[in-house]
Amino acid sequence: MRKAAVVLLLVLVTACTGSPAPPAFTDARALADAATAATTSGGSAKFGTDVAVGQVRSKGQGQARFGAGGTSQVMTTDFIGEPMELRLVAGKLYAKVPEGSRDEVGAGKPWVVVAADGSDPFSQVVGGSLAQLAAQNDPAHTLGEIRTAGSIVSSERGQLDGVAAEHYRVELDLARLGADLPAGLPADAAGQLGGKFPVELWLDDAHRPVQIVLDLSPILQGGEARITTRYREWGVPVDVRPPPPGEVG
Repeated sequence: MRKAAVVLLLVLVTACTGSPAPPAFTDARALADAATAATTSGGSAKFGTDVAVGQVRSKGQGQARFGAGGTSQVMTTDFIGEPMELRLVAGKLYAKVPEGSRDEVGAGKPWVVVAADGSDPFSQVVGGSLAQLAAQNDPAHTLGEIRTAGSIVSSERGQLDGVAAEHYRVELDLARLGADLPAGLPADAAGQLGGKFPVELWLDDAHRPVQIVLDLSPILQGGEARITTRYREWGVPVDVRPPPPGEVG
């Protein structure tokens, strides 16, 4: 009876003080696996991205569809200094070429297929950066980095923009990422730079990402270097489709 009374007292004290339950995850791999599964089951979301890496300053917004076969997305960004629309569908990345460059780049067509290793002039100039940016908008990409090279530094339950969220601070080991690097870093950065950098991850009650912040400042050592992506309106219908074939050069 005495033991039962002590247990009851502890329950009542916890209820009265309103102490929140601890965050759900203490292991980076378990965190990444759960958030990846929640992203897939979430189906779709809208997102906004803010990039400040080295000399790169850009903003973007779009919508994405998530599934077991991968992520498809449509977004607008000023990543190369002027507004541009990108579409990533079925693993193929399309970019809408500025009108003044279409004859030179896209055979007069408004869209081109962009690849990090493409041999066309447009891909050779910005293909790698745009491919990195598209990957960075996909939460599965960062969650994969956390699974491969992450360790949880701290965690807490709190709020983000007035909504309940679990907040995780994760440290990523750059050397363990290999060539799988965040947008804005060159492909050979892993060989030139060393060390670790922090990632902050906010999850909603269903473990879906609501904000991801990569802080590359510790490894670039040249001022602010951050990539912030926010996700909202999970499960809303989205319109994600490739450009019409006749408009692709």
